[in-house]
Amino acid sequence: MSFKYWLPDENGQKTEYETQNNAVIIIGANGSGKSKLGAWIECQNFDGVHRVGAQRNLNFNENIPLKNYSEAENWVFYGSGDGNDHSKGQRWNWGHYTTRLMDDYDSVLAAVIALKNNEISKFHQACKDRGDNKAEWPDTPVTSIDKIQHIWKSVFPQRELIEDDSKFYAGLYKNGELNKYSATEMSDGERAVLYLAAQVLSVPKNKMLIIDEPEVHLHPSIMNRLWKELERCREDCLFIYITHDLNFASAHCNATKFWIKDFDGKHWKIEKIIEESIPEELVFEILGSRKNVLFVEGETNSYDSQLYTQIYRDYLVIPCGGCTKVIERTKAFRNSTMLHECEVYGLIDRDYRSEREIASLKENGIYVIGVAEVENLFLVEELIRFVATRFATENVEQTIDNIKDFVINTKFSNMIERQLCQSVVAEIKYQLSCIEIHNRNEEEAKSTLQIGLDSIKYDDIRDEKESIFRQALESKDYRSVLKIFNEKGISKTIGHFFGIKNDEYQRKVINLLNGECYKEIVELLGRYLPNEIPR
Repeated sequence: MSFKYWLPDENGQKTEYETQNNAVIIIGANGSGKSKLGAWIECQNFDGVHRVGAQRNLNFNENIPLKNYSEAENWVFYGSGDGNDHSKGQRWNWGHYTTRLMDDYDSVLAAVIALKNNEISKFHQACKDRGDNKAEWPDTPVTSIDKIQHIWKSVFPQRELIEDDSKFYAGLYKNGELNKYSATEMSDGERAVLYLAAQVLSVPKNKMLIIDEPEVHLHPSIMNRLWKELERCREDCLFIYITHDLNFASAHCNATKFWIKDFDGKHWKIEKIIEESIPEELVFEILGSRKNVLFVEGETNSYDSQLYTQIYRDYLVIPCGGCTKVIERTKAFRNSTMLHECEVYGLIDRDYRSEREIASLKENGIYVIGVAEVENLFLVEELIRFVATRFATENVEQTIDNIKDFVINTKFSNMIERQLCQSVVAEIKYQLSCIEIHNRNEEEAKSTLQIGLDSIKYDDIRDEKESIFRQALESKDYRSVLKIFNEKGISKTIGHFFGIKNDEYQRKVINLLNGECYKEIVELLGRYLPNEIPR
């Protein structure tokens, strides 16, 4: 089944599109005119479009005022009982298309109850018409209430939805007994599910449904399940979602997707999202943020990603796990035609990289920090001096000397052989990755491989690395040690020098960075960060 819909071009002219799926997602940042766009789409064809606004009153009466179905349907769709208000003036308070609070919960519940009564009445009449002849009994109908209960169960599998005497209840089984409570006592999420399901099921056939902010009042864990079920129940309708929720957008794999690039208060710039070999959820996150992008190592809630998020506040900082992912994604996004309005950078640990490798990475917008690992930023002398002063340590200089001695003579000196070996291996791996093997024929492939292997001199690499490591140790050059010492856990072992628990130190630094010390700490750490990435 195909669906037609329309969007404005940059001059505000109606442009028609067609899709084979019954879901279209329009994503935009706050302030991008999303709600106004939804209203614009509806205004092009009031009779063919039903829009659920973002502002929804989820309160309703326990005793629902009942109506016949045609009247209830008109109240839901047009906002009046007679169905003659084809401009929907009453529904949108005469032009308040984006600010009107939706206050139609009673009407949508009345509509689904009236629809159920109609369905049961038709079934009853079909049974009577059968009479005493041999005709087959009609199939028992799946009513609108049955459908809502099925949707409810798919979203809240541990709870029951009960309709009894035109009243709704929620129920929870405990010890084999159903404990039910009035729908007016439901949580916001439960009431939102009931409201949205009733809205969608009570709308006439073959309509375009515009859902402004489908995520409102819904927990992320249930949001996608709900809308998938509603799409399945109303395959005759086209769902157009207007949202800023990136996870919701990326979870709809088969939906047609657009993003609002710009809105000047009157006109929109809207671009269709073309699938590329980039993780889709990242595309949405970047498109929705309107910020430049910084890919970093680490996990979402790790201290290193928190550190970068605070230092680079004007960027969308995306932790990628390991450095390989940072490199891959930075290259992919910098080559993407979709993101030409964003600056994209990668920031990784120095690790054991040679100057040659670092220079090669820069060509692709990937930069390294001035210490071996991001955790070493917590150890730089400028920061520990600042923290010691801030914590009113009795002897600041003695504290600094103790930490430097601990890092160099207790940690680094006892691990130097292992560190040296890892450094040599890392350099060999890099040189192996640089070997160009010709593929014109087998003989030439073997020849170029051998030439590349012969160019890798293990002893020379070992001598060069050992010179660097030994010189840093013998000179007690603290900055040089932090530049080559790869040991993530050290910053978690120095808290006692400040009179606090070891595992509290990193958190204390993050708290200072989040507060009034932001500028001072960023300035101190900035000496170890690449100038090519503006802060």
